[in-house]
Amino acid sequence: MTVVGPFGLSVRDQALEADVQTGLAAVEAGLLDATKSDVPFITEAAQHLVRAGGKRFRPLLAMLSAQFGDADAPGVVPSAVVVELTHLATLYHDDVMDEADVRRGVDSANTRWGNSVAVLTGDFLFARASHILADLGPEAVRIQAEAFERLVTGQILETAGPRDGRDPVEHYLDVMRGKTGSLIAVACRFGAMMAGADESAVDILTQYGERLGVAFQLADDVLDIASDSHESGKTPGTDLREGIPTLPVLHLRAQAAADGKPEDLELLELLDGDLSDDARLAEALCRLRAHPALEQARRDTIRWTEEARATLAPLPGCYAKAALEELCDAVVHRAG
Repeated sequence: MTVVGPFGLSVRDQALEADVQTGLAAVEAGLLDATKSDVPFITEAAQHLVRAGGKRFRPLLAMLSAQFGDADAPGVVPSAVVVELTHLATLYHDDVMDEADVRRGVDSANTRWGNSVAVLTGDFLFARASHILADLGPEAVRIQAEAFERLVTGQILETAGPRDGRDPVEHYLDVMRGKTGSLIAVACRFGAMMAGADESAVDILTQYGERLGVAFQLADDVLDIASDSHESGKTPGTDLREGIPTLPVLHLRAQAAADGKPEDLELLELLDGDLSDDARLAEALCRLRAHPALEQARRDTIRWTEEARATLAPLPGCYAKAALEELCDAVVHRAG
C-alpha cells in the first residue's frame, strides 16, 4: 500500500500508484511552466500559491478518472493543469473578496502585494489556462466555459443571497454545486474524456465529481469553524468574519427561527455583530464548536459523500474505483 495525493490516499496497486505519481509530477511541472512570465514580478506573484503547495485534489481526480480509458493519452495532463490553474485563479480572487490574510499557510497575495496585483494575477492565470485549453479542442473549451459560468454564477448567488421565500440551505447547496462542484466535476470529466473513456463512464465520473465537490466544500465549512490554521492552511473563522453564510451558521439560523432558544439568539447576535475583534471572533468560534448546528453540517457532508460513492456503483471494479471511493472516506475524515 502506497500513500499518494491529498489526505494520505492509499493506492493498493503499484501500476496505478506509478501512473498517479507520474501524472501529478507532470501536472506540477506544467503548473510551474504555465505560470512563468518574461516579467519576473509576474512569475513571482503567479507562482506564489503554486509553490505554497496544496492538495492538488482536482489533478488527482483527473488522474484517477483517466484510468477508465488510456491514462497516458496526451490530453490528460494538460487538462488537469487547466483545471488547477482555474482553481488557483479563483483563490486569488476569493482572498480579495474575503480580505483573507493567509492562504495555504503563507501570506495571501492581497496581503503581500495588495488587491490590484492579486486580482490581476488571478486574471493572468485564467489567461494561461485558456491558452492551454485552446490546444485541447473546441469541446474542451465549451465544457470549461460552461463550468466557469456556473462557478461565477454560484459566486454571484452567494453574494446576492436567497430570494424571498427560498430555503437558505437549499440556496446554499445550489451555490456550492456551481461554485465548487462544477470545477471538480470538470476535473473528473476531462480526465476520463481525454483518456477516451466511454461516454457512460465520463457521465458517471462527472456526476461523482460534482457531488464530491459539494461534500468537499461542506467539509471546508466545518473546518472554518472546527480547525486551527495549521490544519486548514487559512485563518479560522475567515468566513464568519466576512459574514459569509456557511452551512453550520445556516443551520443555526434555522434552529433559532424554529425554537427561539435564547442562547441561539444570543449567538446569532454575536455572529451578526462586529467580528473584526479577535476576542469576539474567538468567542463565536468557541460557541459554534459546541453547537449542534456544527454536527448537523457534518452529517450533511457525510450524506453528500455517500451520494458520490453511490454514483460510482455502475463502474467496473478496479483499483482506480476503489481509490475514488476512498476519497469519499477522506472527505468525511476531513470534516471530523
